[in-house]
Amino acid sequence: MTPSTRFWDKAARKYAASKIKDQAAYEKTLERTIEHLGPEDRVLELGAGTGSTALLLAKNVKSYLSTDFAPGMIEIANEKLASERNSGVPHEGLSFLTADAFDERVQLPDAQGDGYDAVLAFNFFHLVENPDDLLARVRDLLKPGGLYISKTVCLKKRAWLFGPLIKIMQLFGKAPYVSLFSFEELEERLRRAGFEIIETGTYPAPFSRFVVARKV
Repeated sequence: MTPSTRFWDKAARKYAASKIKDQAAYEKTLERTIEHLGPEDRVLELGAGTGSTALLLAKNVKSYLSTDFAPGMIEIANEKLASERNSGVPHEGLSFLTADAFDERVQLPDAQGDGYDAVLAFNFFHLVENPDDLLARVRDLLKPGGLYISKTVCLKKRAWLFGPLIKIMQLFGKAPYVSLFSFEELEERLRRAGFEIIETGTYPAPFSRFVVARKV
C-alpha cells in the first residue's frame, strides 16, 4: 500500500462524514456530466471515493464501474449501495471495485474489446503520481470517440502558498501526494495524450477545472 493509499484509506470515514463545500458547483458538475452521457453508455469512474457521485450518475447509463484505490473508500461505497438497494433502489448496473486504473481487473466492458463510452475522474487527476501514464491508460480504455470527463483542482497560480503548506502537511501525514497544475498545463497534457477538448468550466471557482475531452 502506497503512502497516498494509506492516507485515503485512513481518512475514509472522516471523508464520508464531511459535507460538500460548494453544493451548487457539485450540482453543476453533475448536470454537465449527465448532459454527455446516454442510457446505453458504459462508464468507468476512477478515484470514486465513497461512491456518492456514482450513486447519482449510474441511473443515467447502462453500466457503471466505480473504482478507488483505497479499500476503506470502497467499503463505505458498498455500504451505501447496499443501503439504497435495501430501500428499493436497484442500481442494477452499478458496481464498486477497489482498484486503480492499471489494475488488470479494470477491463474493457465487453468481449469484443470495445472500450468504455466514458471514463470519469472527479477531484482525482491532481492526486496521481504518474499523470501522463494515467491519461494514456484512460485513452486505451475508451472506445473511439469516447469521453474523458474530469474535474481537477489546479493550484499552480498559488503554488507559493499551497506548495510549502502541502509539504509540511505531508511530513505529518496530513496530506497525500498533490500535483500543482494550472488550467493551461492540464489541458495541454490532455491534448498531448490524444484528446480533443470539447467543453471546459470552472466550478467551484477559482481552482476546480471541469473538462470534457474526446478521444481522437
